[in-house]
Amino acid sequence: MNKQSGAVSLFVVVFFMLLVTVVTVSFLRLMVADQQQASNNDLSASAYDSAQAGVEDAKRKLLEYKNYCAVNTEASCTLASDATHLSSEVCNAALVNNVGVVATSKTNEVLVQQSTSTNDVLLDQAYTCVTMKLNTEDYVGSMAANKSQMVPLTSMSAFNRVRVEWFSKEDVTTSGSGTTVNLTGANASGQPLYAQGQWPLNRPSLMRAQLMQVPGSGGFTLASFDNVSGANSNGATMFLYPTSIPGTPELAMTTYDQRKTDPADDPNPKDPLMTPTAITCASNLNAGGYACSSTLVLPQAVGATTDANRSAFLRLTSFYNATHFRVTLWNGPIGATSVAVNFKGVQPLIDSTGRANDLFRRVQSRVDLFDTTFPYPEAAIDLTGNFCKDFAVTDSQYIAGSTACTP
Repeated sequence: MNKQSGAVSLFVVVFFMLLVTVVTVSFLRLMVADQQQASNNDLSASAYDSAQAGVEDAKRKLLEYKNYCAVNTEASCTLASDATHLSSEVCNAALVNNVGVVATSKTNEVLVQQSTSTNDVLLDQAYTCVTMKLNTEDYVGSMAANKSQMVPLTSMSAFNRVRVEWFSKEDVTTSGSGTTVNLTGANASGQPLYAQGQWPLNRPSLMRAQLMQVPGSGGFTLASFDNVSGANSNGATMFLYPTSIPGTPELAMTTYDQRKTDPADDPNPKDPLMTPTAITCASNLNAGGYACSSTLVLPQAVGATTDANRSAFLRLTSFYNATHFRVTLWNGPIGATSVAVNFKGVQPLIDSTGRANDLFRRVQSRVDLFDTTFPYPEAAIDLTGNFCKDFAVTDSQYIAGSTACTP
């Protein structure tokens, strides 16, 4: 009996020791995994910071390029931006060479450190490859609700069409997959305008597209944008309304221009051309991209003989909802004969790869190479309270309103 009790005790001790060993080993494995994860997170953040350092150095080089173009000829500026100079695909070459100098060989990585102290050296951070693309195939950006963005339509060659795409997966705010676009009831006849709070959630914004152009690159006055001569025009305004209605792939801006052509003109609200233009939008974003897309056919500028002879801007305004957008330039009708046209020095693309020890991160950044801080007005009148207009004016008299009207 005593021998049997001793054997049971031995088995209990053995099993207990095995249990303690398993728990200890598991705990140590968790500690090591957490430490490795923390180390990887730290290295990843450091590599990202290194890549961002390359982006900032590229921005300084773009500023140098902008200053270079301000004091040199257009031909010299164009040469400085081509594929063997500033827009070189040679890693880091555009950053270490002066603007306008041809890059011919690969440049070593650039260390990221504040000093040569031991601590900075041990961090082992660098950006390994930074390249810039000055002339891009598109212009991308984002707008808050009821805000505008001015896009210079400066191109590498002639164009006569602008494609506007907006509302991406990033703009969908519902939980879950975040790919469903709310177009319920958006196929009714006419396009109703709502109060701000009544616009359906996750419905693409109503986009206003305003064209402003003049022939060539000479001077102009504000009155120039109202010039219309036959099929030529220096301006046009369209309201692009998101719907599920199958629409026309191309829209002529002069046909759908919703500005008054005469100060005395009072547009007929029942005229189909005096309502927002229905644009076909996708009901989901499973495949990515943008929900809404419209190609706008541009008129030639008044006095211009070719599509290449224009200085133009496109002003986009996102009503009701915030949105991401993309603008591309085209020459010729949609189809096999349509040719994509690159923007010229409007929004350069910076591609930077950073390193921390043996972990790499890559980032891409867009930089607007024009003044984005100019305070373009959003409206003729902008106020935070109510607007009180309680009076009347005729050809012969002024009629004052009541004193009860308090803005």
